[in-house]
Amino acid sequence: MIRFQCKHCGQKISVQQKFSGKKGRCPNCKNIIVVPTLGSKAPSSSPENSPYDLTLLDVPEKDKAVTQPSKDKYEQEKYIEEMYGDRVGRKTDEAEQTGERRLPWVIDIFLYPLSIPGLITLGIIIVLPLLIDISSGLLGPLGFFISLPGFVFIKIPIGLYLFWYLAECVRDSALGGVRAPETLGSAPGLAEMFWHTLKIVVCYIVFGGPPLFYFIYTNKIDAVYWALLSYAIFFFPMGLLAVITFDSFSALNPILIIGSIFSTFFQYCGLVLIFVIFALGITATNKIQMEGAGSYILGLLIYCGLLYFLLIFAHLLGRFYWRYQEKLNWDV
Repeated sequence: MIRFQCKHCGQKISVQQKFSGKKGRCPNCKNIIVVPTLGSKAPSSSPENSPYDLTLLDVPEKDKAVTQPSKDKYEQEKYIEEMYGDRVGRKTDEAEQTGERRLPWVIDIFLYPLSIPGLITLGIIIVLPLLIDISSGLLGPLGFFISLPGFVFIKIPIGLYLFWYLAECVRDSALGGVRAPETLGSAPGLAEMFWHTLKIVVCYIVFGGPPLFYFIYTNKIDAVYWALLSYAIFFFPMGLLAVITFDSFSALNPILIIGSIFSTFFQYCGLVLIFVIFALGITATNKIQMEGAGSYILGLLIYCGLLYFLLIFAHLLGRFYWRYQEKLNWDV
């Protein structure tokens, strides 16, 4: 057995050796963790302190085969199934183990949201709010009784889930994931989703707030505005990656962010350039003028495309850490 602790919450965990080096979810905090390899050092835990340590270390060796109850085996299989989902009993995809792509990266990144979990998540985020808007529109004045509860009980939770899922995509990609992860079976509570949403919003305010507030206050697009916008575009990706990785606002430390950018300067500039190209493409599409139903359909397509590219954005952030984590040296 391999015994270790979750790096996020400290939960003591024990799994079979065959899961060495594989990734899964902590049964306590649901964050992604990696089972240590056999040669690595991992904090040990005693059976009486860990509800997930399923070994019977106090039973004499000769009596283990006889006295070990079948319930332990069931509990172990249940935990492994929770941790690894439908990968239990199946041969793990080699790409998922190594993080290597089967297609050229310029093609493969656009396929990231096209996993079944990714498409289901996009469908939920897009379809449910759309159904609320359509239903309230068909009812005319009475639509208020659908739009208001729908906004409070459906749209707000879905918005919180979207931000949490984006952070989850960053973390999963940072572990080598090449497709949108499965999270519907382990969706967190509203408090955790709100925390992840708050982290992303605070990052946006820290980096995107200065140019926005300057434009609102002066109503000018001058050299100062472009300088502030350049600051936001250049520093926002690294700041967001740091906050999600460390799960703390302390990661917004300028020394950490600037040092990380300099240690991966040319690679990071390429990442920022990709984001700028995506943003310019969406902005150009949004300026297309149409009337009537065509305008509504175009707006819906732009919204769907924006969500799709947000998943790709999160994936690229996580993959950047996966590829250059040694240069970032954030484990120290």
